[in-house]
Amino acid sequence: MNGYGGGSYGLDERKGLRERAGEYALLPLRLFLGVTFVYAGLDKLTDSGFLSATGPGSIGEMMRGVRDSSAIPALVDLALKGPEGFGYAIAIGELLVGLGTLVGLWARLAALGGALISLSLWLTVSWQATPYYYGNDLPYLMAWLPLVLAGASMFSLDAFLASRRRRSM
Repeated sequence: MNGYGGGSYGLDERKGLRERAGEYALLPLRLFLGVTFVYAGLDKLTDSGFLSATGPGSIGEMMRGVRDSSAIPALVDLALKGPEGFGYAIAIGELLVGLGTLVGLWARLAALGGALISLSLWLTVSWQATPYYYGNDLPYLMAWLPLVLAGASMFSLDAFLASRRRRSM
């Protein structure tokens, strides 16, 4: 007896708790990244100054400012051919990645999109940070990788749809 209604807590029950905790382990990361990317996308879409080719705080000025210090200047040059379109693409991409991550729909694909956005921003915008780990886009890239590998198994549309498919077979 353990004093909690009978029985004893053996190794198997503790392992069950660990396994259950493991199932939820990526949920805080998923919520953080999802909320952050939704916020980042909405912030850009509602900031007319950001979505401009010129002016303080604009995507065009930011790209011109990092062009010579980026790891891939050709990528920056591509963005500078249409800075407004590039700004919209980044903002909409962040919004879709964030929403997909939050609801867990095509979670691995959403996480891959988040990783690619973070990688492109690291290689362009935050590449000049010294030492390298001061650049904030690299930790985001690393944070997306567990979700690329594991997906969203808890509280997700992916899990719900998989459960429905299993029941209908």
